Amino acid sequence: MFKPAAIFSDHMVLCHGKEVRIFGCAPDLCEVSASVLSSGGECIAKGSDLAKDGRFLLCLPPMKPQTGCTLTLSCGDETKTIQDVAIGEVLLAGGQSNMELEIQNADEGPALIPVHNDPDLRFFNVPKQPVWNEAAIAAEEHSRWQVVAPGGCRDVSAVAYFCAMKLREKKHIPVGVIDCYWGGTSASCWMDEEALFRTRAGQFYLSSYQAMYGHVTPEQFDQAQKEYDARLADYNQRVNALKAENPAITPTELNEKAGLYPWPPPAGCKSPYRPAGLCETMLKRVVPYTLSAALYYQGEEDASRPNYYESLLSSLIIRWREFFMDEDLPFVNVQLPMFIGKDCPDDKTWPIVRQAQHRVWRTLRNTGLAVIIDCGEFDNIHPTDKRTPGERVCDQLLPLLYQEDAPMSPRAIGKHTRGDVLTVKLSAPVHAVDGPADLLEVAGQDGIFHPAACDVADCELHLTTPEVPHPVMARYAWVNYAKVHLFGQNGLPLAPFLLD
Repeated sequence: MFKPAAIFSDHMVLCHGKEVRIFGCAPDLCEVSASVLSSGGECIAKGSDLAKDGRFLLCLPPMKPQTGCTLTLSCGDETKTIQDVAIGEVLLAGGQSNMELEIQNADEGPALIPVHNDPDLRFFNVPKQPVWNEAAIAAEEHSRWQVVAPGGCRDVSAVAYFCAMKLREKKHIPVGVIDCYWGGTSASCWMDEEALFRTRAGQFYLSSYQAMYGHVTPEQFDQAQKEYDARLADYNQRVNALKAENPAITPTELNEKAGLYPWPPPAGCKSPYRPAGLCETMLKRVVPYTLSAALYYQGEEDASRPNYYESLLSSLIIRWREFFMDEDLPFVNVQLPMFIGKDCPDDKTWPIVRQAQHRVWRTLRNTGLAVIIDCGEFDNIHPTDKRTPGERVCDQLLPLLYQEDAPMSPRAIGKHTRGDVLTVKLSAPVHAVDGPADLLEVAGQDGIFHPAACDVADCELHLTTPEVPHPVMARYAWVNYAKVHLFGQNGLPLAPFLLD
């Protein structure tokens, strides 16, 4: 059966300036050809002992940005024509619930959706499938690219939406976004077992999940899922009723009146939260589509195991670059903002994840880090302002895709100690806004941190405290949640740091 991958559909966006990969299924040994404009390519489908049909992968040469193209695919006597193809930037948006939060639920979504018309901004939602079965196949067959038009594209990532909007405004070329995410997922869900086995962190995730849930049978999981779905439906009914009664109700008030969101869901062999699961059932459905860049907003779920995150995230980036056959694929992370639940102790796990994200940015080439430390909300893990993180992601993309300067958060770039004063050197000047220069701490050789007084002097922070006569380490914003007051002249927050 000749069947291009589902992502090859009308209104699709192909990546400009790179070799374009076309792939799917075809009868074994069948010659497959493809053409766009004057560019063409061909290959022979290859099957296996386990499959009647083969897989095909062919490449088209790099093309310039444009619209109104047609992609023609042929195999034997069968021809498929894909209309209204655009060529431009292609972004993969991945992660968990803050990337998943839909534009219809974002602050500006209800006002934007009815009027926004941009035929050169397009989205493809990878169907959310925890296991690969007939239902998953049917869902994939109905998946399509969506073009932004009044009343449409309600269910796409708000962060990616605002990022793509700004990119369109800056560059005036088509932008396509592939949405591939699932709320509450660990980074381990988005790598295959081969990648997880490469590191101790990945091995730990695999082995611990197996030890805890390997005994759960498919039948037991199905029953637990049925019961969970009923609890979730009851919770959603209470929430919807409260929102209808008071549209301005806060997340804290919802938690008090409706109860906490039912969590965690059942675990086992069919869970979307199992290590390597969604990599197989979602991510690989669009591999190896040619991408301009990957966007990733995740880390909340892994804050319970923060010391593993640097290794896990580095492995994910490397593996995705292998999957998408691009060792230099630009990759932009969103650093976690501030958050703490009501009545929860500050266990200082989120700053460890933030530092891991920072270290990965400093370690791996062609990566960006969008700092949103000022965007968190108390007792609400899902802030609905998604324009701010989306546009900051775009700012990180511009240097990677176009070698352009873009606004950056001030960052700590060094330190030195003279007597009882530790001086932190910054990449740009900062000043205090609507509050003191706080959340700064220093430590001596014992590694015990104490709050420090701060004298802000242009690109330097001079830190002192009587508790530490000779400070040698410094850190900033090392808490799960607090208000930040240090900002650069460009309005961006000082990035959290640990200088040890």
